[in-house]
Formats: sequence, structure tokens, C-alpha cells
Amino acid sequence: MTPHAPILLPADVRSRLKTLRLLPRRARGTHAIGQHASRSRGAGLEFAQYRAYEPGDALRQIDWKLYARSDRFFVRESERESPVTVWVLVDASASATQADRARPDWSRLDHACATAACLVELALQQGDRFGLIAVGGDGVRLVPAGSGPRQRDRVYLLLRQLHAHGGWPAATALRPVWERVQAGDMLIALGDGFDDAGVALLERLAAARREVLHLQLLSAEERDFPFTDGHRFHDPETGEELLGDGRAIREGYLARFAAAQRALHARLQAAGIVTATGYLDQPLDVPLRTLFAPGSAA
Repeated sequence: MTPHAPILLPADVRSRLKTLRLLPRRARGTHAIGQHASRSRGAGLEFAQYRAYEPGDALRQIDWKLYARSDRFFVRESERESPVTVWVLVDASASATQADRARPDWSRLDHACATAACLVELALQQGDRFGLIAVGGDGVRLVPAGSGPRQRDRVYLLLRQLHAHGGWPAATALRPVWERVQAGDMLIALGDGFDDAGVALLERLAAARREVLHLQLLSAEERDFPFTDGHRFHDPETGEELLGDGRAIREGYLARFAAAQRALHARLQAAGIVTATGYLDQPLDVPLRTLFAPGSAA
């Protein structure tokens, strides 16, 4: 097996990531200072309301200007901002070997790993905890959630070791996912979305109050089907091959592919899973902007 391309975020992508934020819908967090507003009150960063002073309140929370006007003690309450735990799930099954003829050295797995690196950078700049889950022929491999630059190094190490092969493991082998991803955590799945077992896992996680998002990664050839002559089509997971005339089957393929996409997105939406689609010939941050745009909640 040939190692996939090294993880290297282009400078322009890294710069644009500074304007993005991971905004979970159901983040609960802890009482640490972070980027995600929880429902608790306290000495956070965003002002919420005043309330009467109570014994035990910190003196620094008292609004002394208001005291001078009213001769009463009031405390400034703020919305606490809490970090969320972000999990990135990478589909490393054999289908991730897919690449376009225009760029044969850039596979779906390469793109998924680079996208995972983008998400790690976002979590890092927000002070969030983050972890990595890879699913494929080796079963489940993961980096437990942590924070900081050293945690990023641990995630990068596993990303560099991944090889795309095999299929999705049996449901019993997915137990580590359930043991690690807790209610209220946010999980972002990266893959083509064509493994029913993978979609079923996301549905179960969403039903169990995990914040689930799906970023579908497709090749440009899957999108455009640019084949105009005889071509041998190969299924990397089953090994099956089909020899066909690209021009003759293009219209039918595009219609079936569009129908499959609609069915997948409807299924994910029914489960409350936010989804977006990115392509191997796009900049890494394009689908992330769609996924985390305001109003993108399903």
C-alpha cells in the first residue's frame, strides 16, 4: 500500500480558516472559557443581565457605576462560553482510494485527511477539545479527545499512518466510537456517504444526542462523469469491474447519481444530520463554509 499525500494546508486556506467557527447546535460544554455559549450563567465574556448581589459573589462582578446611581449592589451576569468536544471521523475504507485522472496523486483519503487537519485547526483556535476516529479495513483507530498543539500532533500522526482499504467493520467493532463520543459532543464525518453501515452509525449517534454533521467528499469524475470512450470502471471495495462506453451511459449515470444523492441527503436530514458536499477539485474550506454557515442546521 502506498502512503497517501502528506498533510499540508495551503497558506490561503489556512488564512481563510481564521474567519470560520465551529458552531454546534447542542453544545453543552463545561464551565471553562471557550467559544461556545452554554446555558449557564457566570463571569463569562458576553453580558447577559444584571441581578441583585448575593453573598459569595466576586466583588469584581459588581457594577460600581450602577451602584453609584442606585445605591444598591448589582452583579453583571454573562453567558458562560464553554468548549465543545469535536470528533472528526474519517472513512478510510477502500472507496477512499478514489482519485481523478486529472490529479491521480490526490485521493479521497488525501482530501479527507487535509479536511480533518482544517477542522483540527478550527478546534485549536477556539480552544476546543478534539479527537480523531478512522474507520476502515483495520477496524476503528482513534486518538482520544484532548486539546492544544500536542494533541494536534497526535492527530496528525495517525492521519499520516492511514491507508484506504477494506470495508466498514461489523457493528460490534464500532464500540470504541460509542465509548468515546459522549452526548453533546460534535462529530463531523468525512467520506463519500455510500456505505450504508456508515450512514446507519451516524443515524444512531444523532438519535443518541450526539451533534452529527456529514461532509460528503466526492471526486470531480463522480460529479461530472467526463468519460467519452470505452472505459473500465472498478469498484475498489468489491473488486468488481464494468467495461462500458462512457458517452452512452453518461446520461443514465448522472440521473441515477443525482437520485442517490437526493435520497442520501433526505435520509440524513430526517435524522437531524447537517450535511454538505465537497469535491476533490475544490479548495478545502469551500464545503466547510457551507457546513458551518449560519442557518445550516437541519
